[in-house]
Amino acid sequence: MSLVSMSTILSRAEQGNYGVGAFSVANMEMIMGAIQAAEECSSPIILQVAEVRLPYSPLALLGPMMLAAAKEASVPVAVHFDHGLSIEVIKEALELGFTSVMMDASHLPIDQNIEMVKKVKKLADNYGASVEAEVGQLGGSEDGSTDLEMFFSDPKEVKQLYEQTGVDAVALSIGNAHGLYKKEPKLKFSILEETKEIVQVPLVLHGGSGISAEDFRHCIRLGIRKVNIATANFLSVEAAARDYCREDKRDYFKLSASMVQGMKRNVIEHINIFQSNDKAWR
Repeated sequence: MSLVSMSTILSRAEQGNYGVGAFSVANMEMIMGAIQAAEECSSPIILQVAEVRLPYSPLALLGPMMLAAAKEASVPVAVHFDHGLSIEVIKEALELGFTSVMMDASHLPIDQNIEMVKKVKKLADNYGASVEAEVGQLGGSEDGSTDLEMFFSDPKEVKQLYEQTGVDAVALSIGNAHGLYKKEPKLKFSILEETKEIVQVPLVLHGGSGISAEDFRHCIRLGIRKVNIATANFLSVEAAARDYCREDKRDYFKLSASMVQGMKRNVIEHINIFQSNDKAWR
């Protein structure tokens, strides 16, 4: 099926009441593993990279690999720029051909958040790309460098942002957090329920690594359509590489293949949880 817009993927997920994994990648092996998993499961998928990761995975190098893999895939793939912090870098992603971008201004008061998202929406419309925004602030941080305080989403602010910007997806803070959870997260499902009642926009769950399968599926039943997975990807790839390096005879290409398999296993696990398997279309 190849490269598609995120809006198309989320619209179909809304109709089918399932979730779609948005898997963060950092190198070729992770991209390959994610695509192989999606094809094996016949699932739509979203590949993404966050702006804070670019010092390690430069956009000019990683972006074209993500797009090439999406175009060659036999299943629908959206390529997403996650947690964009500056309009300049978001524009770089759009110029490369990313089919969706996120403006993360969730740390700002809602009025300022809306103004930033408006600017990105106007820009992205020129490229036919989807836009994601966030209301409320997750605990932790995308790169683990800080421990941000959590602010729960206000459904009324989600409605306000959606009506004034026309964004294609909104991420919520309901007790989820970036990075590893120190204890089992206690999600406020009531925020999801109230938001879904007053605004018809696909909802996004960030900080998915470590949430239980039961809670994932409950979130999806309540309207979550895009589920971000990052930390679990990196841990799975690292574990696969460590396991291989314990062998007596080591070879770079077998190491690379083991990293692909580490990513693939984790993506397949989450695709099955989100119930997007066998949902690919042609």
